[in-house]
Amino acid sequence: MNKLLLESVYNPEFFKEKGHQLIDDLTKHLDDKLNQKSNKAIHWNDPEKELLFWQEFLKNGEKDHLFTEITKRTTYVHHPNYIGHQVSPTAPITGLTGLISSLLNNGMAVYEMGMAPSAIERVVTDIVCEKIGYDQNSRGFLTSGGTLANLTALLTARKAILKEDVWNKGNQQQLGIMVSAEAHYCVERAAKIMGLGEQGIIKVPVTGDYRLDTSLLEQKFAAAKNRGVHIFAIVGSAPSTATGIFDNLHEIGDFAKKQQIWFHVDGAHGGAGIFSQKYKYTLKGIAQADSVVIDGHKMMMMPTITTALLLKEGRHANATFSQKADYLLTESEHEDWYNSGKRTFECTKTMMSIHWYTLMKFYGLEVFDAYVTNLYDMGATFGEIIKNNYNFELAIKPMSNIVCFRYIDSKLNPSELNQLNAKIRQQLLEDGEFYIVQTKLKGSHYLRVTIMNPFTTTEHLKKLLAKVTSLAQHLLKLN
Repeated sequence: MNKLLLESVYNPEFFKEKGHQLIDDLTKHLDDKLNQKSNKAIHWNDPEKELLFWQEFLKNGEKDHLFTEITKRTTYVHHPNYIGHQVSPTAPITGLTGLISSLLNNGMAVYEMGMAPSAIERVVTDIVCEKIGYDQNSRGFLTSGGTLANLTALLTARKAILKEDVWNKGNQQQLGIMVSAEAHYCVERAAKIMGLGEQGIIKVPVTGDYRLDTSLLEQKFAAAKNRGVHIFAIVGSAPSTATGIFDNLHEIGDFAKKQQIWFHVDGAHGGAGIFSQKYKYTLKGIAQADSVVIDGHKMMMMPTITTALLLKEGRHANATFSQKADYLLTESEHEDWYNSGKRTFECTKTMMSIHWYTLMKFYGLEVFDAYVTNLYDMGATFGEIIKNNYNFELAIKPMSNIVCFRYIDSKLNPSELNQLNAKIRQQLLEDGEFYIVQTKLKGSHYLRVTIMNPFTTTEHLKKLLAKVTSLAQHLLKLN
């Protein structure tokens, strides 16, 4: 055994040296991006070329250049021109909490493997439950992402609503959930993992403004019931990922109560609106939900990946995965909230609670209000700018910081317009000055912006539209 090698791996002085160097490099990175000393929002490269680079670097690259190359060859979420996916430009202090979590490596499945982060998680989730409007019977926990949280919520719903113990004894009947046709794909994925199949996913069409059409709920529910589908849950989007539009949670909640089914809100993106005095109206009715998902890494300035799953009735938390693991988890007569392995899908997880707690401790809950409000305001502003520009068409008036639009030309048919906007987006990606994404709505191809950086201004957005116009006109000339 090469003990000298292991001693070098764990050498505190080596850690100190590299750590100081990395902090200096990342500080410069933040300064460059936040203050736009670099004009790039993404360092785009072809996937195969990027693969070849890293294969070669492992063999021949300089060790001292590793961190620099990783930082350089990536997407710069702190640049004001990064207006693509729903990932926060992390608050710099959470880089330090991430360091603590990685180094201490407390797994948190059982209390003794994560004493401080387990208690901190309880404090954080109690605060979030209160902001939703839940009472003292509520509980929550943190888990690794919205996809896993939505799956866990639906498993909890199945356990709570059905008389049969499907988790332990299996299921013989066709089960189902109701969800908007515009819901995030992870909800459908969760339903299929649970064995519901296509026939168990009752998709409710949306209205002209892309909200779940609540007038169709009774009809869809009755039709499914007649086909032998036992619906146990309905999911409201807050908002839809593609459009940023919020479902009418109040009306969905009333329907769920009438039919005695579970009401779950996928608030992965917009659930943080509970902290905004100006925009909390978008979540009217959320307190009626039996469960809510909120991502910390989307609208709360935290690193990936951390999500809160909040339950109106905390007693459901430990029931979801009830099974024996005698070497770790013993049955308890009292609520052992501190053993997270009983409540989460994963057993081992990072010390993610310290991201939430640190932001609350250093900056107060007001920081989430400021962040959400600023970005939603900018979404509304960008919507007005597009609306007043004859070269563009707005898909829908924004309700959040997600804005869908496209370049238009009266000479082009729908298929040609779709191709043009797809080409524009690809050229933007390869150019790298701006990073935006795309989506399809009712067969039409739209450019999609999510304003995630509080330092993105109207000037950045106007410059984006000017660049899109220039690219469009160049592409039209080529044709």
